[in-house]
Amino acid sequence: MSHDAAPSRLILLGTAGGPTPKANRAPSAYALVVGDETFVIDAGNGVGQQLAKAKIGINSFRHVFLTHQHSDHSADMGTLALLAWATNPSKPLTLWGPPPLKAMLKHFQAFAALDIKTRIADEGRPPFESFVSIRELTKPGELLSEGGVRVRAALNAHPPLKHSFAYRFDTPDRSVVFSGDTTYSKSVVELATGADLLVHEIMLPSALEPLIASEPNAKTLREHLYASHSTPEQVGRVATEAGVKTLVLSHFVPGGAPLPDSVWHDAVRPYFSGTIVVGRDFLELPSSLQNKTS
Repeated sequence: MSHDAAPSRLILLGTAGGPTPKANRAPSAYALVVGDETFVIDAGNGVGQQLAKAKIGINSFRHVFLTHQHSDHSADMGTLALLAWATNPSKPLTLWGPPPLKAMLKHFQAFAALDIKTRIADEGRPPFESFVSIRELTKPGELLSEGGVRVRAALNAHPPLKHSFAYRFDTPDRSVVFSGDTTYSKSVVELATGADLLVHEIMLPSALEPLIASEPNAKTLREHLYASHSTPEQVGRVATEAGVKTLVLSHFVPGGAPLPDSVWHDAVRPYFSGTIVVGRDFLELPSSLQNKTS
């Protein structure tokens, strides 16, 4: 693979938070394109279609990184591997993420056994097991370093999950950090220190509270959301303490509310003086765009 020519591109494939389907945003997924290599971060349902709409080939990636095992981040992990396998891949695929990643793929293979068996027999496909491998993560640290791209992970704060990760990609032209789902996390600050781009989740209490109030499980839901997601103040605090150049807001909670971009931007601005980008599905951030958005 070559990372020498074009600058990297970050494409936001899905920017919604939570498992409920939204008309205006897809679940969490991102593509970081470095040269002729694509790294996929998170695989919420519909990620294969989002990749196609973004004109990113299903066989252009060799690595998929899951931040954690909530369905809006991992529902199409197996499907993505199956789609890539069934489309004449020239390179194997590695899935990275926390437990129970191995068990999840095993159960997915059982679910898709007839399809896999039929395609092997009727289309001459290789064994699925020879195409996909699993790297189950339980500790922070360096995961990958090849072709000028270095990938590191840090445990974030997303209770009650014990293993939930943020990822940092250092490429030849810039550094990009994905917070994953988290409340304020010092380990995310440390991972993101000096980064060019920080893609961070955000929860807006003023828009969330009216929705929570109508839920039968309001008390439990509220406790979970405030313990495991980040308010605008917390998002700005992380970006400021890390000294990042550009903060990209994503994984919006609530994700279905058609709030103007200015609402999200203005909620964070008092706590971060750098560049703020309000994410949307299919927004692309090339290196040249980093200092052109406020």
